[in-house]
Amino acid sequence: MFGKKKAAVNTKVVNPDTVAAALAKAVAEGDFVNFRLLFLPFSPAREDSSERFDDPKYAYLLPNAEGESSREFTEAMRIVRDTAVWAHIQRELSERRPAQLPSELVMLLADNAVRLGKYTIAAQAYELLRIRRRVQEEFFAQADQALDDGKIAKGVRGYLIATGLEYNYAAFPEPLPLVPNWQTKALLLHGEYPRSPEECLPLQPTDVFLRNALAFLLLNPATAARLDARPTEAKLAFLAELVKQCDPEWRAFVDRYRDACKLMRDFEARIQHAIAARGESRVSLAREIEEMLGQDPREIPTTLLGRTIENGEWWQYLKELAFEHPAAALFVSRQIIGDVEIIVPRYRSDSPVAPAVGLLPANPVAAPA
Repeated sequence: MFGKKKAAVNTKVVNPDTVAAALAKAVAEGDFVNFRLLFLPFSPAREDSSERFDDPKYAYLLPNAEGESSREFTEAMRIVRDTAVWAHIQRELSERRPAQLPSELVMLLADNAVRLGKYTIAAQAYELLRIRRRVQEEFFAQADQALDDGKIAKGVRGYLIATGLEYNYAAFPEPLPLVPNWQTKALLLHGEYPRSPEECLPLQPTDVFLRNALAFLLLNPATAARLDARPTEAKLAFLAELVKQCDPEWRAFVDRYRDACKLMRDFEARIQHAIAARGESRVSLAREIEEMLGQDPREIPTTLLGRTIENGEWWQYLKELAFEHPAAALFVSRQIIGDVEIIVPRYRSDSPVAPAVGLLPANPVAAPA
């Protein structure tokens, strides 16, 4: 006779101190992914899960000595250990259903994410609490007040935080934070070849350029429109600080931009000479230009980007450039030189924009033909 097989007994014991430490670490670091993981069915924090905290693959969930000594961790642990919050945590970890995350910890996590510049994470946490829009408007209001007080850096930071909390409700399969896609936006910005200087973004009048530039860098025209009523000088200062805060490596691009301007002036001088010397030649103008250029015009986008894209087209250079230096897309345009189309540096010599953002070229680059 075979006896009945006894059901396996779950002998797993979860140390509550370990759970508390893991939760406090996620909250202190503004890590919404790890925070939610701790409440999932397979979480090592659950007694009915086969996963364990002592497995090396979960070492990243636990704080080190330095992390435990931080003020943010201490504050997070204080709230985790609050009687009502801890009872909520234990109840949710024992239930066999999607967990209802403790709002006190979600709120602190979101605030820490903002402090650390993790805006998309903060947006998700605030959205879960159904206060994202209200928090976003509060950051805009504080930023506008800072600008009114002449505190440009603080105002720009406020705008960056507020725009970082934007949500894309059209995302599929569910709404998600709106993530800047500079590569795509840059292609849309330069989608049509400029037929005249007026159609070239960097050569537009100062106020028109500022409106378009701010809409590009602040993700949407509605956000940029909040600045419309401010004086041109204030918008210039805002743009300069915005470029600085968006791109810590802007200075490196400035140096390359100036070098590209020198190349561009040299090429355009040769083009003008080819046009003037064409005379009665039977060779096409494009062929004459190609023969007189000497150097390869592709050196210009290579200089702008700082590296070569093998067989790269103008749009490939533009996408890479916009990814590394978003504001760079505002100071270039498409240009056909000889038989190749490339991106080249552009700015208005009579506009204060280029000096304001630090480009400061000495001589203007000619407008697209």
